[in-house]
Amino acid sequence: MRRKFDNPLVKELKVGPVRMCVVGAGRAGMVHARNYHESVRDAVVVAVVDADLGLARKAGGELGVDACFASIQQALKGVDCDAVCITTPTFTHAEIAVTAAQAGKHVFCEKPMALTLEEAQAMIDAAREARVKLQIGFMRRFDPGFVAAKQKLQEGAIGELMTIKSVGRGPGLPPRWACNPKTSNGMLAEVNSHDFDSIRWLAGSEYHRVYAEAGTFKARELQAEFPDFYDNAVVSMRLRNGVMALLDGACPASYGYDARVEILGSEGVMQIGDIAPVTVSTCTKATGVVSAPYASWRDRFREGYIAEDRHFVHCILSGDEPAVTGEDGRRAVEIVLAANRSIQTGLPVVLAQD
Repeated sequence: MRRKFDNPLVKELKVGPVRMCVVGAGRAGMVHARNYHESVRDAVVVAVVDADLGLARKAGGELGVDACFASIQQALKGVDCDAVCITTPTFTHAEIAVTAAQAGKHVFCEKPMALTLEEAQAMIDAAREARVKLQIGFMRRFDPGFVAAKQKLQEGAIGELMTIKSVGRGPGLPPRWACNPKTSNGMLAEVNSHDFDSIRWLAGSEYHRVYAEAGTFKARELQAEFPDFYDNAVVSMRLRNGVMALLDGACPASYGYDARVEILGSEGVMQIGDIAPVTVSTCTKATGVVSAPYASWRDRFREGYIAEDRHFVHCILSGDEPAVTGEDGRRAVEIVLAANRSIQTGLPVVLAQD
């Protein structure tokens, strides 16, 4: 059986496999590449792209892929693929995504979607005009714990939602480009886009108002080079349905990776996640209670990453729309920009109404 697509640039696909071109061979890129290679039955990696061609070839060697390129343009000319997975620096996302969509390729793009609302909209428009899928990498929506929490909230398990508190802390500083707010939109984008998206998703409402405070406590040396750099932020938000939210973000957090959510309802409270990966801990008189935290986001959300990659491939083959759309990505960019504006002005920012 073959599935047809309206866009003449999108070639008919067999039920599988979907031929994936992974753009970006760093840590995030290899998480997705290994998933497509090992854990997604209907996908195969046919090309790897990285501006560092040596890194692309190293990744290709691990994956058994000979087609390695230094740019998306070279890849589109040099190999036949059905979809691209973009894990490059944020400031490159829009150009790569638009180029791929215009060539008839489905697009998976890691968060943050883009630097500006204009870039995000260009990506959405390009995918819509080409009639290809566009999915944004918010893997929390596929994590078993978050999925279960969303279901319970919809069932009214804790009554009417009142407040959501989200903790998002990264264990180490991101790459140099990500430390510059001009090329990354800062920590609130690079680390806490997931928090902004999951708060909006769990609350079932758009953002109305945001007020943010930020400070630099652990990486003060970076402020000399990047005056707008911050490594800690606290963000207070009100959603349109009245739910209040609080985000606590930090990077670097020396003790490990930390992603937790607490939701207070009129009839009870719900907690998602824990610092430690397992419920086993030890206690002695000498050490007190000891448990090991997550070392990395790759460990904490391993199942979520696999599930979102499977979902993307499923949507390509079935024609279903992705559960996490370009509009979801644009909304996250919007709240990040508003929070950064609040940090700079010291004032609350009201988001534009649709």
